[in-house]
Amino acid sequence: MEISKDQIATLLDNGLYGSAQMLGCFLVSSSSVSAETSPHIKAENLILLGDSLHREREYRRAIHTYKQALQYYKIIPKQNSASTRSSLPTSNRSSSPNFFNISAINESEVKFKIASCHSALNETKAALVEMEGIPSKARNLQMSLLMAKLYRSSRHNRGAVACYKECLRHCPYVIEAITALAELGATPKDIISLFSQNPNRSGRAPFDHVDGNRWLHCYVEAQCCIASNDYKGGLELLGELLQRFPNNMHILLEIAKVEAITGKTDEAIMNFEKVRSIDPYVVTYMDEYAMLLKIKSDYPKLSKLVHDLLSIDPTRPEVFVALSVLWERKDERAALSYAEKSIRIDERHIPGYIMKGNLLLSMKRPEAAVIAFRGAQELRADLRSYQGLVHSYLAFSKTKDALYSAREAMKAMPQSAKALKLVGDVHASNSSGREKAKKFYESALRLEPGYLGAALALAELHVMEGRNGDAVSLLERYLKDWADDSLHVKLAQVFAATNMLQEALSHYQAALRINTQNEAAKKGLERLEKQMKGVDPDAPEEDEENEVDDADGDPEETELL
Repeated sequence: MEISKDQIATLLDNGLYGSAQMLGCFLVSSSSVSAETSPHIKAENLILLGDSLHREREYRRAIHTYKQALQYYKIIPKQNSASTRSSLPTSNRSSSPNFFNISAINESEVKFKIASCHSALNETKAALVEMEGIPSKARNLQMSLLMAKLYRSSRHNRGAVACYKECLRHCPYVIEAITALAELGATPKDIISLFSQNPNRSGRAPFDHVDGNRWLHCYVEAQCCIASNDYKGGLELLGELLQRFPNNMHILLEIAKVEAITGKTDEAIMNFEKVRSIDPYVVTYMDEYAMLLKIKSDYPKLSKLVHDLLSIDPTRPEVFVALSVLWERKDERAALSYAEKSIRIDERHIPGYIMKGNLLLSMKRPEAAVIAFRGAQELRADLRSYQGLVHSYLAFSKTKDALYSAREAMKAMPQSAKALKLVGDVHASNSSGREKAKKFYESALRLEPGYLGAALALAELHVMEGRNGDAVSLLERYLKDWADDSLHVKLAQVFAATNMLQEALSHYQAALRINTQNEAAKKGLERLEKQMKGVDPDAPEEDEENEVDDADGDPEETELL
């Protein structure tokens, strides 16, 4: 034969996929190989060409080529096929795309490669059809993990759980499987029990006898805490791991993500910046960091972050969410387009749904925002999806639905001050519910005295009820412990409303000294300057808001409080 399969294998082993693909075209078209007399050689040649196409990300061509190979494989006489496969030692076969078997054809491996291509094209159903055609006994670790992901994407959670468990029986260090099982409701005991079922073919000591792996048990417990919305417990366990593994980027990112979800903005920003100082090319969770920078109105840092991410990998969903965050201030339609693009790239990317929901809400499309927040909640119900749902329902007067969502958040996170505040927000939306709102805000502050969101909401409630003095006293008390620009802005607004213009000016200026990019302070200062000049400023936004009906009271709330 003019061209040897070994020559293509050498190119593939050295990562020269372009050359392998071109040489593969010569190999499969060689006149010295007859499809009628040597179907097994024809099939092997096509698989090699398929492997080169797969690695070049020409997935449709790879699928077509692999399927051609299977057609030739089916016409190989059974005795020849069996003898060919049995002559190859099991240890020399692999389903990994890094290993290209040139001595025999393994139908299960070819189906796995076809499924991998379909998965890369987001064709979940087609990928599952191929994977389900592989006998369960023939599935290795890679196959089980892919099947678990496919089942989860198609919302077949029972199948996903079974496959993730099989992964951990093969190898307890499949971190993806641990996280997924925690999110699917498995307990730490369920997950850790799988480690001792490791087949242990290597002859090493069984996993559960190795003291050095106790950190993995701690990691399992942390992920289960986070998945069950016990954020405090999760952060404590991740903190323990960080002490043992200082500057561990994965742990730092997990901590920062939880802090971002729970509204610990400053702490999360600090940890994201620490990660970027260790490795400036990290993309994981950087869209979460982008959203925090927007909250702090730090647009120069946000712009630099997006520029960096685009230069690292412009195909990742995190990059499009970060672009959406950056463009929100300039062009909401463009921002929405970027958020939707992130979801098209990865339909399980939660920040994409959160960003889309927030944009739709600000564009006065609350019904569409509800759908986006529901999408996030179906993937993983966390505080932000509940907040989005409550505020969206309130925006189009669905007070009962808002109250239901807020109570669901409170049940899911009974120790969360932020969940209590959500119920208060619903009651505060109508004058008849303000007394109830006050109780929920006060309960939130008892649970978490440093929660400024509840303090600001309570101060706003005092203002709405005409108790400006109480609002000022509350805010000034918090300012003694927290030098926060939002507190200064709220105080300035209260003083401006009571015509204490000099005091208002002082607090707007203090807010801008803390955060020069604070948009509320800038707009408030412009408005105040008009007042000080005797010019009547535009009517406040509060006058334009629609009142919503209060929902019926529920005795269950007293118990929950």
